[in-house]
Amino acid sequence: MDSRDTSPSPTLLPADGLRILYIAPMNYGWYGLYRQRALERLGHTLVPIDIMQYEGRGNPILARFRYRLQVGRTVSKMNEDVLRLAREHRVDAVWFDKPLFIRASTLRQLRAMGIATVDYMIDNPFGPRRDPGFRLYVRTIPEYDLHVQQRDVSVEAYLRRGARHVVKVQTAFEPSVHFPPSAGWSDRDRTREVSFIGTPYDDRPQFLTELWRKYNLPVVISGPRIWQRKLDQAALTALYPHEGELYDTAYREGVWRSKINLSFLTHGNQDEYAHKSFEIAACGGFLLVERSDGHSARFKEDEEAVFFSSVEECAEKIRRYLPDEAARTRIAAAGQRRAVVCGYDNDTQLRKVMGAVAELLPAVREGCSQ
Repeated sequence: MDSRDTSPSPTLLPADGLRILYIAPMNYGWYGLYRQRALERLGHTLVPIDIMQYEGRGNPILARFRYRLQVGRTVSKMNEDVLRLAREHRVDAVWFDKPLFIRASTLRQLRAMGIATVDYMIDNPFGPRRDPGFRLYVRTIPEYDLHVQQRDVSVEAYLRRGARHVVKVQTAFEPSVHFPPSAGWSDRDRTREVSFIGTPYDDRPQFLTELWRKYNLPVVISGPRIWQRKLDQAALTALYPHEGELYDTAYREGVWRSKINLSFLTHGNQDEYAHKSFEIAACGGFLLVERSDGHSARFKEDEEAVFFSSVEECAEKIRRYLPDEAARTRIAAAGQRRAVVCGYDNDTQLRKVMGAVAELLPAVREGCSQ
């Protein structure tokens, strides 16, 4: 267990696993689907509910209003459905993946039914990014039996707000999606020089533009179309090929086709490491990633990944490694081995969560979860 865990030590789960009502965004390429696969591989039986059928329902303007304020008939319907399905399927636990619409009264009723509740929140409701939509969620923190968090600062924040138990895990790669190419893959197959696949959070648009404009480096960006509003016209034409977001197979192949894969921390979330760092490594990609204590603890610098702390250092590392295929191949292979051997995958991380759930279940069933 991580030294920051406040959950009990894990115990053995039932041989046939748990029955779990699994509530998560199920849209294509979303991490909720990856975690569902991992829980099923671990032997649990899942009854899935797609959060998007509630969050995205109806008029887009009303949906945005509902997302920000968590009020209205659709919110009530979701809470009613959760309670009904939990009863009908006689589940042991309800897993909520970013549960913005869930009310405290629903969580209390689930506990009264002897059902454990798990909150998996990848974002940071208390970070400087200040995303909308957390008004209801932050009030429900004391009602969950277990919170799953990925950063020390979040563990501390949740405990201050009355969380019963918190387990810290890291973000992870999905082994059914993130794996290396076949033997013999080389620069002959790589059509992207310096690649970033992701979102324009923080100062990434300025950083990537500077790599291209000031340092004359061959950068290509793939990601959501919001990039079109984040880059000036010249940078947009040079850097963003308008292929949109890359998911699953396309994402993996985008990593494969890149000589250098960039990865950044999300500072607005106060992240310790980047989700994409583990995915890139697992795909056998050469990882050039923003330096942090979290990354340094998980990859040996210049042996399993290469780090940067500034745009100047990033440009220097690109110029060092772009022409050196042998070094990139060696480092990428070592990073891929590290990701697999050290358990940076969904199964390893969620096994830890489910061990904590198993430890808490007896108290929940007796009605005395504290």
